[in-house]
Amino acid sequence: MMRKKAGKFFIIAIDGPAGSGKSTTARKVAQRLGFFFLDSGAMYRAVTWLALENKVALNDSSALAVLAEKAVIDFRQQDGKQLIFVNGQDITRQIRLPDVTNAIAPIAANPVVRKILVEKQRVFGKLGNLVAEGRDIGTVVFPNADLKIYLNAPAKVRARRRVTELAEQGVEADFAAIYSALLLRDANDSNREHSPLRRAKGAVELDTGDLTIDEQVDRVVRLAKERME
Repeated sequence: MMRKKAGKFFIIAIDGPAGSGKSTTARKVAQRLGFFFLDSGAMYRAVTWLALENKVALNDSSALAVLAEKAVIDFRQQDGKQLIFVNGQDITRQIRLPDVTNAIAPIAANPVVRKILVEKQRVFGKLGNLVAEGRDIGTVVFPNADLKIYLNAPAKVRARRRVTELAEQGVEADFAAIYSALLLRDANDSNREHSPLRRAKGAVELDTGDLTIDEQVDRVVRLAKERME
């Protein structure tokens, strides 16, 4: 475990649009540094999965708030991989399927759900050194993070990555459909009223279009170590 800075835990906030490599980069950076990895997007996916499973209307703010508040979201390590559990059930694979991806926008834009999940996310920042990724990590959740990164890449590159990711999970996906959904997600994330996707003040922007995951990780780790000196 890396040392604390100035008497507090060191927090790295990584933001960016869907498919920019946030989750993989953040997870590998956390492994390299011995930090905890917080996948904030998985938390929104967990609430979306709960809504679909419980047949809760995606525009029913009150019911969604109850789901989000009562949801016990837990991250666990197993065989070198991070799994996400909600209310004791492993939903790591389910939350990455297209039905959840296609339904997440109204939940991610819901101000009540966001407020609840932001508070749950901030708890992790009090438990130890942390690498957190999402779309409002550096702007809203941890605005005072020690290092803020904004990852980006062309939409077609990000769509190809998502198709590959699904294929690795045994899910066949159509590039055109994934690309269209990604563009829609970009628009929804950037234009929503509450916590829109933005580059945080002071964030270092990395265009990942021509970078491998290892190159992305190396750059973030180097920046983190410079800040911790």
